[in-house]
Amino acid sequence: MLKIKLKQAGIDDKPEDFIKKTFLSAFYMTTGIVIFLFFILAKLNLLKGILFLIVPFIFIVMFFYMIRLPDLRISRREKEIGKEIVFAGRFIIIEIESGVPLYNAMVNVSKNFNIVGRYFKEITDKIDLGTSMEDALNEAAELIPSDDLRKILWQIINSMRTGSNVARSLYSVVDQITKEQITEVYKYGKKLNPLAMFYMIIAVILPSLGMTMMIILSSFIKFQLSLTILLAIAGFLGFLQFMFISLVKFSRPAIEF
Repeated sequence: MLKIKLKQAGIDDKPEDFIKKTFLSAFYMTTGIVIFLFFILAKLNLLKGILFLIVPFIFIVMFFYMIRLPDLRISRREKEIGKEIVFAGRFIIIEIESGVPLYNAMVNVSKNFNIVGRYFKEITDKIDLGTSMEDALNEAAELIPSDDLRKILWQIINSMRTGSNVARSLYSVVDQITKEQITEVYKYGKKLNPLAMFYMIIAVILPSLGMTMMIILSSFIKFQLSLTILLAIAGFLGFLQFMFISLVKFSRPAIEF
């Protein structure tokens, strides 16, 4: 499925070239990380030999992380489409019910919507070059990184084949997509409460109390809190803050109101 994923993600590389680039990128990243850790361990006078034992592990992690770049781009594009899909679907319904031909309705969508319009622009361009409307819609449905937009295109194709009313068929699909998005909003609201609680405990309460206890204990056990340790703790807390913000942002449904 890598070939299809690359097309859905908008990456023009062939699967073989993409894997080669990923392999080289993982190698360069691993080399940089190993050199950085080597100097850190050398400064702290720790065992540096163990570093070479974890080099294969670092390379494997980096390779499989980078090989998922198409999936990340597909997910990002799907969220972008999700912000406009309901409005674009209703726009097509209104256009068709007003007597506008399907082709002209798709042209108007391409002019009025930035994200969804880009895919309809590709469809209309193929039609202008001589491809039949059904074939153009089929090709687009295979490469579009959004299940909701794919449902709309398939519904248009089925209506064209059966000769049924396109607007009426699209109305049921858009209504289903709307209900699914409302359900996602309710699920997101339920996720925020535990996330907020964990954020308060892990990122606010524990660091503040932990630093206070560490300062008090350091005076009893004569443990010196150097600038390096304090900077490392601050960096770790910053990383926790970033992870929580990213988690909340990633969990937010791609819906515009």
